[in-house]
Amino acid sequence: MIIGIPKEIKDNEYRVALPPHAVRELIRNGHEVLVERGAGMGSAFSDDEYANAGAALLDEAGEVWRRAQMVIKVKEPQPSEYGYLREDLILFTYLHLAASEDLTHALLDSGVVGLAYETVEDRQGRLPLLQPMSEVAGRMATQIVAHYLEKPNGGRGILMGGVPGVRPAHVVILGAGTVGTHAAQVALGMGARVTLMDINLDRLRYLSEVLSGRLTTLSSNLTNIHEAIATADAVIGAVLIPGARAPHLVTRAMLPDMLDGSVIVDVAVDQGGCVETTRPTTHSDPTYVIDGVVHYGVANMPGAVPRTSSFGLANATLPYILKVANMGLQDAMRSDIGLAKGLNVYQGYVTYDAVADTFDLAVRPVEMLTI
Repeated sequence: MIIGIPKEIKDNEYRVALPPHAVRELIRNGHEVLVERGAGMGSAFSDDEYANAGAALLDEAGEVWRRAQMVIKVKEPQPSEYGYLREDLILFTYLHLAASEDLTHALLDSGVVGLAYETVEDRQGRLPLLQPMSEVAGRMATQIVAHYLEKPNGGRGILMGGVPGVRPAHVVILGAGTVGTHAAQVALGMGARVTLMDINLDRLRYLSEVLSGRLTTLSSNLTNIHEAIATADAVIGAVLIPGARAPHLVTRAMLPDMLDGSVIVDVAVDQGGCVETTRPTTHSDPTYVIDGVVHYGVANMPGAVPRTSSFGLANATLPYILKVANMGLQDAMRSDIGLAKGLNVYQGYVTYDAVADTFDLAVRPVEMLTI
C-alpha cells in the first residue's frame, strides 16, 4: 500500500503522524511511504531521518495526498485540505466529527473513507488510540492551570501548592477517565487540593484508594458541580462520550458564581466542550475571559509537546496502521471489530451512530456496507 504523511497545518500543530522508526516498520512490511518535506521538523525529526528510514520525500502536500492510498495524519483535515479528499482514499486520523458539521459534510461529499483514532476500541472496550494523547492532555492541563493562575497571565495569583500557613489551589476536575486521572495526579503532586467528579462511583472508589494527596471525590450531578466550581480556583473539563458531543456540565448561568481570575481548561473542546462557554482556541491565541473567568480551549493541546506526543501516538497507532496496510481495509475490519468501530464515514455514508445523532443524519451500519 502507498501511505502518505503530509505536514500538519493546524495552528501551531507540531506533531507528525509517524516518526522515522515507524516509517521503517511500514517499509519493512513491503509498503511505500511518502512524506512531505518538513513534516517532522516540528517534532525534531529531520528529512534525512525519514530518507534513511526508506521514505520518499515529496515537496508538495498535494502530491502526497494524490499519490497515497491511505493518508495518516494527527489532526482532522483543515478547510484548505478538503480538496484533497477523494472516494478511493483512506484517511486515518483524529476526526472528532461531532464538533464540526462542516468537516462531516466535507468528508461525506468527497466519499473518502474516514477512520477515526478516537473511536477505535480494544477488546475491553477501551479507546487505545485516544489514550496516549489523553494522557498528555491531562498532564498538560494541570501545567496550564498553574500557568494561568499566575497574576501576570490573568489568574487569581494562586500558587498550586500554597505555602505553609496558606491554602493551596482548589482544582475541580470533571471526569475521572484518562484525562481526569492524569490531571489529578499532577495537581496532587503539585500540592493542590483536588475535587474529582464522575458518574462512575466504582471509578471514584478506585482512584480514592490509589491517589494520594488532598483528594475529594464527588458524584457528578448538577448540584455538586455548581457548588464545587463556586470555590474553585480552576476547573478542568475531562468529559468524554466516544464519538459524541460532550454534555455541558458547566452552564453559562453558573459562570457568575465562579471566582474572578479562576481558570477553565476544557480538554473536551475537541468534542464541543463540557463548559457551555467553551470555544476552540489556538496555541497562538489560547485564552479569552467571560465573567472574569479565564477560558483555555486549545483543541490540540499535545501539539505543544510534539516530540513526546508523536512517539506516544505512533506507539498506539502503528499496529492498526500496519493491520490496514497489510490486510486491506475490508479484511482488517472483519478481523478486528474494535478497528471497525473506528470507521466514521464511508463513501458518502455516516457509519458511526453518535456522529449521525449529533447532526440528525442517517446512519449506515458497517455490516451493511460493501467494502
